[in-house]
Amino acid sequence: MTADGNSSREENARKRILCPLDPKHTVYEDQLAKHLKKCNSREKPKPDFFIQDINAGLKDETEIPDQLVPISSLSEEQLENLIKKLRKASEGLNCTLKDQIMSHPALHDALNDPKNGDSAAKHLKQQASILGNIENLKLLGPRRCFVEFGAGKGKLSHWVDIALKDAEKVHFILVEKVTTRFKVDGKHRKKNSVFERLQIDIQHLCLNKIPLLSKEKLPVVGIGKHLCGVATDLALRCLVETYAASCEERNEEPLAKRIKNDKTEKEINTLAKEGNEKNIPEKWTPVAGIVIALCCHHRCDWRHYVGKEYFRALGLGAVDFHYFQRMSSWATCGMRKTTLEASNISTKRRDEQIDGSEEHDDGGYRITDDSAESLPGFLTVEEKKKIGHLCKLLIDQGRIKYLQQKGFSPALQYYIEPLVSLENVLLTALPNHSSPPETSA
Repeated sequence: MTADGNSSREENARKRILCPLDPKHTVYEDQLAKHLKKCNSREKPKPDFFIQDINAGLKDETEIPDQLVPISSLSEEQLENLIKKLRKASEGLNCTLKDQIMSHPALHDALNDPKNGDSAAKHLKQQASILGNIENLKLLGPRRCFVEFGAGKGKLSHWVDIALKDAEKVHFILVEKVTTRFKVDGKHRKKNSVFERLQIDIQHLCLNKIPLLSKEKLPVVGIGKHLCGVATDLALRCLVETYAASCEERNEEPLAKRIKNDKTEKEINTLAKEGNEKNIPEKWTPVAGIVIALCCHHRCDWRHYVGKEYFRALGLGAVDFHYFQRMSSWATCGMRKTTLEASNISTKRRDEQIDGSEEHDDGGYRITDDSAESLPGFLTVEEKKKIGHLCKLLIDQGRIKYLQQKGFSPALQYYIEPLVSLENVLLTALPNHSSPPETSA
């Protein structure tokens, strides 16, 4: 027998086993220890800014029953009682929000590009209005860090960067929990802008552990375009509890505030005339402002919801919240595609579609969790739609109360026409001592 023959027999005798980290591939048993050190499925070291559940909120296992029946399984009486509770809790709320539909010259050429399809045009209109609202709140200026939550491809930050031109010391942190293709943040080469992308769930993100922020002490502007239900609550807690509170505890003074305090009044007036500091408020806090386009209230979660105190004050609890969040999808149920194929999509598949998409289809055709449930016999489509909007408003009101308690002046407004996006509400917030936004013409 040749040496090659012996080697071949020994090779065949070696046993292959499933990799314990990922059973989709196998490894030689005698090479397991070596393989585990380099396997692509091994757990990577966590960065310093990863702190487990730091923005998750308190967990109370006793509040939510293990099994809650779907809305379609509730009796007519149970559903009527829920709707009565909703209407009583919503008494006094302003159901008609202010129109704050804006634009920004930075997107003028893109908006008028004849090559745009309907979907691209809708996204650009939304980005332009969000950008216009950011500027109206005096948040579009130099020496700050824009944190884009649920960044996807990073297009909102891209337009903020374009709008800021050569403003000095501008940083962007793009937070996205999934791997994203066709990102635009890698294309920026401006000397005054720094882009950093973090692949992390907002639930575990500690902003003050990010070297860029801990070193520069720049005030943060939290932004987001269609930040799904639960992600909005996680982002709010990340900004106003985890970050702002910890900075204030350490009595840290943001860089922009120090620079402003060091300038003479004459210097500031000169810079203001040049347009370099027109958007710097009189006084700074770690979080200079928040501008988030809301989305998918049916994907909220009681544990993470920031408005629990508000709900409890109204005599509402976890079960009420659960059904209100599910009913919130009724707000758009009258404008969905009604094809047989769409109505047969399973809840699991719908969830995967929402999680996997980097940007939502904003034309009103997205199927959401409760859309396939049968319409209660005593409600018309229009009544159901109004109840859905009331659920959204009540959930958002809890967020407003939370921000007020944390020292912010929050507001809800329509930032785009419903024909462009059915998810057309923008949540904004400024620290209480900031100067008021300029009134739009």
